[in-house]
Amino acid sequence: MAHRPPGLENAGTGGRRVAPQVPRAGARPTPGRRHPPAGTGQPVSPARLHIAEPPAQYLLRPPLVVDCSVIAGTVFNEPWRGTADAQIAGRQLHAPYLLQFEITSVAVKKLRHGLADLATDGLRHAASMAVELHRIEEDAVAALAQQYRLSAYDAAYLWLAADLRCPLATFDDQLAAAARAHLASLA
Repeated sequence: MAHRPPGLENAGTGGRRVAPQVPRAGARPTPGRRHPPAGTGQPVSPARLHIAEPPAQYLLRPPLVVDCSVIAGTVFNEPWRGTADAQIAGRQLHAPYLLQFEITSVAVKKLRHGLADLATDGLRHAASMAVELHRIEEDAVAALAQQYRLSAYDAAYLWLAADLRCPLATFDDQLAAAARAHLASLA
């Protein structure tokens, strides 16, 4: 008979009264059973918790917040493209939604300089990249912008990196300095 909680010893027996099973002296415990039946006076061994899970995505593809300078370097074939590509390879990329507008702004500048093909190809490449976009908390972003004397745009990337507790990649020196200070201060 399967072990049932106290008071349910006769559950599933069609109403028949069934005496609870008491292990014989020296009997081996049933495999998988860690607790003796209630009322036997035997000590209860601690339950062992088992956890089975697939490989953690953050170990397979570590997260990285990327700002516009990193993505623009990649999609518009900027001189720092190789460095950007090496840093984002194998990473799960994150950015605030404003990344779309910033990349579009870079494309418009390329168009104005007569680089229509580069602008079009860059926008297409950016749209195909697997970057998870996030909403921001405006009050927190404004506070970070004030604290580190950043633009609201740059502070949005910093806020997201802090919120996700992950690194921030940027080619912007001022944002990088703020990120080093702020991310190191997180507990």
